[in-house]
Amino acid sequence: MGILLTAIMILFTISYVCVWLTKLVLGRGETCYLIDYAGYKAPDDTKLDTQQSAKIASRNKNLCIEDYRFLVRTMVNSGLGEETYCPKSIIAGEEENPKLVDLVSEVEAVFYYTLDRIFARSKILPSQVDILVVNVSLLPAVPSLTSRIINHYKMRSDIKSFNLSGMGCSASLVSINLVQNLFKTQKNKIAIVVSTESMSSQWYAGRERSKMISNCLFRVGGCSMLLTNDMARKNQAILKLKHLVRANLSADDEAYHCCKQTEDDLGCKAVYLSKTLPKIAAQALTKNLWVLLPKVLPLWEIIRYACFASNSKINLKTGIEHFCLHPGGRAVIDEVGENFALTEYDLEPTRMTLHRFGNTSSAGLWYVLGYMEAKKRLKKGDRILMISFGAGFKCNTCVWEVTADLDRTTVWEDMIEKYPPKKTINPYLEKLGWINDKALDFVKPEELAKLMSVVSA
Repeated sequence: MGILLTAIMILFTISYVCVWLTKLVLGRGETCYLIDYAGYKAPDDTKLDTQQSAKIASRNKNLCIEDYRFLVRTMVNSGLGEETYCPKSIIAGEEENPKLVDLVSEVEAVFYYTLDRIFARSKILPSQVDILVVNVSLLPAVPSLTSRIINHYKMRSDIKSFNLSGMGCSASLVSINLVQNLFKTQKNKIAIVVSTESMSSQWYAGRERSKMISNCLFRVGGCSMLLTNDMARKNQAILKLKHLVRANLSADDEAYHCCKQTEDDLGCKAVYLSKTLPKIAAQALTKNLWVLLPKVLPLWEIIRYACFASNSKINLKTGIEHFCLHPGGRAVIDEVGENFALTEYDLEPTRMTLHRFGNTSSAGLWYVLGYMEAKKRLKKGDRILMISFGAGFKCNTCVWEVTADLDRTTVWEDMIEKYPPKKTINPYLEKLGWINDKALDFVKPEELAKLMSVVSA
């Protein structure tokens, strides 16, 4: 036994030294700083509270009592509150036939809200931007989304622009990885990444439950990030990118099909989420961390875990102070928290982001970061681990180092004192719990719709 432990320790020591030597030799010129980021806060008249949710559900005349019960159970267990945001076209009752102008307006509102704030706060002009990356998975448009931004701000003709689609909730880190790679061959550049999603284009109007889940979880949101590899702007930066790792399980059929855009028999489009998604997410995260952790954890922690893995969990806190988890749903948050022995303090930013803004797809990580900043948790030298999941199936992670004590205005500024909320009553259960009454089992669908609409009156 002693010989085996010695061999394991020698093996991991050699691996650890190789990782750091590789980083030393190949890591030169890979500087990537985050100067600023800005999240989107939609208008108050687009908030999706219990009444508005019931009103929208009542418009789907195909639903029966068990469908309504499923929707209520999903909303009760989702972890979402009553202040998330919904597209204006859905509020207006146009979810089954969204107009192109509404789809484009939804994402453009995010673009210009967030970019205006970044340009104003950083004092960097749109004409100084060298690289522009936009990720919106579900809305191909002509002209492209980057072209719309370039036209709006009259950016330079030699700007390098990229549109990423179909990447799902993990697209934000994919975009940053693209910028990181471009920085390796281009010096003293400024880049912008814009991450958002088109929710109104994918609202599901059918009754297949695996597709109805997306209506209950996804909400309007977005974020823009300003990055540079110009050392002259180092003092402007708030974060420095230390590591970024991507894992893609698309070759596995079960992983490939667990989260995808599809249609039902009636031709209604939706994002399908399978029951196996939490399991697939855990597999993808494991493969990702197998590469990332030797880069961020001390050698003694890796050796300890290698020797006693059957009796303990790896301690991420030996190399990380803060955790930005993708706020995709309560089940995934719970699973990651349990597997890595994270406390409620560690999970609070992610849980509160899910509660206040819902699953905002690729932008979710930045709302979590904004919560930490608004709570004044981030100090110079702290390390932040971001973990995101996306269709494919993908798991992308990165580690940032805080380069200055952060105490700035964020999207949470006017509400942070209310979080975490003290009220424990679930509004969906309180106001829609009556749907579980067995006396409603034989009520006709049209009568159920009327009852749901009464709740929203």
